Amino acid sequence: MTIRRPSAARTSRLLVATAVLGGLLAGTAAPALAAAPERTALRTAARETAPATPTVTVTGNGRASAAPDLAIVSVGVEATRPTAKEAMAAQTTAAEAVLDVLHEQGIADRDIRTDSLSLTPVYTQNKDGDSKVTGYQAGQSFSVKVRDLDRTGQVIGAVNDAKKDAGRINGVVFDVADPSALRAKAREAAYQDAYDKAAQHARLSGHRLGRLVSLSEGESVRPGPGSAPGLPADEPTVPLAPGEIEEQVTVSAVYELI
Repeated sequence: MTIRRPSAARTSRLLVATAVLGGLLAGTAAPALAAAPERTALRTAARETAPATPTVTVTGNGRASAAPDLAIVSVGVEATRPTAKEAMAAQTTAAEAVLDVLHEQGIADRDIRTDSLSLTPVYTQNKDGDSKVTGYQAGQSFSVKVRDLDRTGQVIGAVNDAKKDAGRINGVVFDVADPSALRAKAREAAYQDAYDKAAQHARLSGHRLGRLVSLSEGESVRPGPGSAPGLPADEPTVPLAPGEIEEQVTVSAVYELI
């Protein structure tokens, strides 16, 4: 069997043809590759020049009210004596009397909390203008939850009678034991208020209201406490007007206009 090898001339012709074909292919692909960055730049420019979707930002306010089912009475006792030890002892006696009365009125231990305890010097100024310590004043304050509103006045009168001149009623606050339901109702009203405002803005501007973009809620607001200071010691019950508890919620919403 005889094997023929290609001649040198034929090999040279094959190499030349391969080189020419490769050059043609490279020349054809180069323009396409060069055009790709231009097309990307055009698409980017088109996106940048496209008009942004208009939006409207509104604030919604919601309120909900309910009758209170809880009263929080702030009670304080204080005593002034020549020495700190005597002042603390007198304050302790007055505080124990108040606690005994609260227990007699059916107030549970979990509903009685000490808010503050203090002992401060009492200064007296002499004729020369100098001040010196002439005694000490000790005091303690309690927060008392009365869960039966009909007995709130009776509890206040009993406490005031027990402490005599050693203390005071700082105030009373009416509230609801579980405000979550009231807050949820106010939140619904706030959201509806924001939606109605946004819909009106869309109509006035010739648009339709689109999707909700963002929604945020502010802190809820509660009314301040009512006070009942200076109650007479011989008054067995104190008339009170609980009124209603109001919860206020504010939301901020952003909607698209289409």
